[in-house]
Amino acid sequence: MTKKDIVLKIAEETGIKQIDVKKVVQKTLDKIIESLSQGEKVELRNFGVFKVKSRKGRTGRNPRTGEVVPVPPKKVAVFKPGLIMKKKII
Repeated sequence: MTKKDIVLKIAEETGIKQIDVKKVVQKTLDKIIESLSQGEKVELRNFGVFKVKSRKGRTGRNPRTGEVVPVPPKKVAVFKPGLIMKKKII
């Protein structure tokens, strides 16, 4: 499912214009990204939690040449589903 599919379904179910739904969906995603970039945790009750984790640097290996390559530390966004989502998926 794409963002466009979500917008179409919400517009169809609510009777709100697609352009307005698209603006709300995009602003929601923008605010989640903005909060994560500031190091904040985003908790959506009954849906899940988005947060940023730091990964340590490590030593990797080039699969073609076997050469040892340093992998620098980095931050990654992670998502942990909420209870309702877990129950519906399983």
